[in-house]
Amino acid sequence: MAAFVSTREVFREIEDGPIESLLEWAKQNRELFATPTAEEGAFVARIYAVPRFQQNVEQKKLLRGGKVADPFVIARAASENRTVVTIEVMKPHAVKIPNICAHFGVKCLSLPEFMEAEGWTF
Repeated sequence: MAAFVSTREVFREIEDGPIESLLEWAKQNRELFATPTAEEGAFVARIYAVPRFQQNVEQKKLLRGGKVADPFVIARAASENRTVVTIEVMKPHAVKIPNICAHFGVKCLSLPEFMEAEGWTF
């Protein structure tokens, strides 16, 4: 079974979200949500140095005080040679997680691909 990790920014998005049971789970598993390192911060800067990836930051979300976890998730995976798992799909010229991962050579799986790789059955 894979060892799961995340980042503090994901925890913050969960705190802002509407799913109370998810927040309770996150609080019980707080150790999964690490504070970004300086290396990860530098990687986030590399992501946003690519002009088209600056669109990943939703201006409306920022104006409402929202959190942006995507680049920190990618940076964490890159710094620890891990794989990002996402429900987003690769689309030409998009600024979604799979596109950013591909640009930087970070491994990325869709949720169904991850479940298959882990041998999950339902």
